[in-house]
Amino acid sequence: MTAWDDPARRRDAADWLAERLTALGTPPTGPAEVVHEQAWSTVHRVPTAAGPLWFKATAPSLRHEVAVHAVVSARRPDCVPALLAADPDRGWMLMADAGERLREIVARERSVDAWLEVLPRYAGLQRDCTDDVPALLAAGAPDLRLAVLPDAYAQTVDEVAGALAADAPDGADLARRAAAATDRVREMCAALAASGPAETVQHDDLNDGQIYRAADGYRVLDWGDACVTHPFLSLSVAVEGVIAWGPDDVEGSVGTAPFVEAYLAPFGDDVPAAGREAAVRTALRLGWACRAVNGHRSGLEEVGRTATRLRMLLDGHP
Repeated sequence: MTAWDDPARRRDAADWLAERLTALGTPPTGPAEVVHEQAWSTVHRVPTAAGPLWFKATAPSLRHEVAVHAVVSARRPDCVPALLAADPDRGWMLMADAGERLREIVARERSVDAWLEVLPRYAGLQRDCTDDVPALLAAGAPDLRLAVLPDAYAQTVDEVAGALAADAPDGADLARRAAAATDRVREMCAALAASGPAETVQHDDLNDGQIYRAADGYRVLDWGDACVTHPFLSLSVAVEGVIAWGPDDVEGSVGTAPFVEAYLAPFGDDVPAAGREAAVRTALRLGWACRAVNGHRSGLEEVGRTATRLRMLLDGHP
């Protein structure tokens, strides 16, 4: 079932959208078009005389996305699409257009070099949102700070052990190895906490399908998976999961060191130079633990995705 399967909900949302567009002075010039419909959200493109606007309805377990987006937008309106109207209780929001998706840019330009601009922009957003942690948590962003993550990881592994065993031939062994890694996860959390910088918002699914380029710069969308934790955990998906694969989706085809350096630059002296390499290595592994926990808790992820993330944590590959 998707967030858009209930006819009554669709009618209510259509009425809400019409009211908001009228209030904004931008009535639609045609019917809204469904461009994305998944278990976690439904997105409509709404044509208006002022250009396209975007309506999003989130799944109930991700309704906090609306409030999280509002917090991030208030701090860094240049990094997310403008939130034109919102209903946090129902998980609805109307957003300004954000431009062209990075995934299409990479395919056309045959290069992932755009990430050299995206990553420091995103890191600057994270650094600027450090003081917003209480507001982010109050908005419903999952608390996966390093003091909390080890116990959350252990609980997740325990909850998915049976499903892992049934999902793949090596599932039982994967569950055993994942459980045995709990102390190592705890050690990594302690080490990363000692390295700085401060915990903040972490997108937790920073891929080229979530980033768009407008005339005045890049925007980061889809904050439904965002949590509060160490900022560097974003590197797991962005660097290992996307950039390293290059435009042809070939693992290891792109050297990632320049991209990591671009990401780290806005943090400056928040991370001593002597400890940066170790902090990044730790974060790259630990980010997959965070991703496994966060995805499982949403109730929207197949166990196969959790298995992949656990393998990335344990072995560094799917």
